[in-house]
Amino acid sequence: MKVLWFFILLFVLSISSGLIDSSYSQSIYFCEGVDDEGEPINESSQFTIPEDGGFLYVLVKLPNEVDCRSVSFEIYRNDDFDNTIEVDTQKNWAWFWKKINFYKSGEFTIEVYDCNDELLVAGSVDIDTE
Repeated sequence: MKVLWFFILLFVLSISSGLIDSSYSQSIYFCEGVDDEGEPINESSQFTIPEDGGFLYVLVKLPNEVDCRSVSFEIYRNDDFDNTIEVDTQKNWAWFWKKINFYKSGEFTIEVYDCNDELLVAGSVDIDTE
């Protein structure tokens, strides 16, 4: 009987660990591009852009569908508000990206909000100019 309980316990633990491993949270990536499967190309937290400006892609991946027709990217430079960019989405999207131009160096923080003003994800990138 003890052997049976041992196997039941082992079975329950293996199922629970599998469920935990398969779940993930929202993520934000700064990269040079995004492939067709929604994976970042040349992801980094530091970039160097030309003196007259350059662009990066900001990729957002969610564990569930966004359930909104648009989201807002609030951009801060060195902790000061810089800009808000609206991004059109589809309700069933679980990932989306935006190509953003940067013209200055600094530490940029981007907060992504859904259509209900709920924070989805935030991340930071350091940008230097040549």
